[in-house]
Amino acid sequence: MPAQRFGGQYSPENSRPPEAAKPFAGQRRSRVGGRVNALFIVPLIFVVTAFGRGPVGLALDLGACGLLLGAAWLTREGLLAEDAFDARTVARRPALPRKIIGSVLTGLGLALGGFHPGGSLLAPAIFAVLGAGLHLAAFGPDPLRDKGIAGFDPAQTDRVATAIEGAEAYLVAMRAAIVTVADRALLEHVDRFAATARKMFRTIEADPRDLTASRRYLGVYLMGARDATVDFAGLYQKNHDPAARRNYEALLTDLETNFAAQTQALLANDKSQLDIQIDVLRERLEQEGVRPAKPAP
Repeated sequence: MPAQRFGGQYSPENSRPPEAAKPFAGQRRSRVGGRVNALFIVPLIFVVTAFGRGPVGLALDLGACGLLLGAAWLTREGLLAEDAFDARTVARRPALPRKIIGSVLTGLGLALGGFHPGGSLLAPAIFAVLGAGLHLAAFGPDPLRDKGIAGFDPAQTDRVATAIEGAEAYLVAMRAAIVTVADRALLEHVDRFAATARKMFRTIEADPRDLTASRRYLGVYLMGARDATVDFAGLYQKNHDPAARRNYEALLTDLETNFAAQTQALLANDKSQLDIQIDVLRERLEQEGVRPAKPAP
């Protein structure tokens, strides 16, 4: 008799929503890696050489080190911002071109490190041009244009971008709160819910007209989920109450199921199903002591 996978009533698989998203579904590897980390190490060479020179040389080398470290930090932040930009269908360009500024600071830092009082300015100028150029070639420029959907009103896509940014902030706050509990299973459950919510985000970005039907999900309900997570984390750290844990996991499961159903309803454009799912989710949040405010008409 061939082996069969266990799938009984109490199987862990049956405790998850059938359409649960994988935590890393659709995500790409971050550009922040060894190259960026090396940018923080190389400038330390100037700290070593600085104390073998006179006062002017000391100031020049330490200044070069500071500029290069600042360039490394801006480059890392610029790559993280670019990752977030690329992950979305509708997004604003970064307000500050961090990678481009990092290239400029790299050129200035190398020029300062290569300058010697009384010496020629040709070598520092070459260092500046080569340093800035190679940095820009290695890491590329920042996104310089907003990204939206052709055929939709720019104001509408801008509202979608704003709503998605706020919703992402709630998910980040949820994860930050649950990390303090130091429970891997709970963290994975929150990550699964976040992946499900982000699937909805991508659906709304693909058709900004869905924002009206989903605004409460992106705002009121995610805010309620964040508040419930913060409250649970504070309580669970004190007494590890198993009942509180069960209630919180049940809330996560309900959220995950309803957000997945909302996404499917958006794809099907079924208004009646949307209203039913909204009512169910509101009741569930109220059971947890979170009373979402009614949106303004």
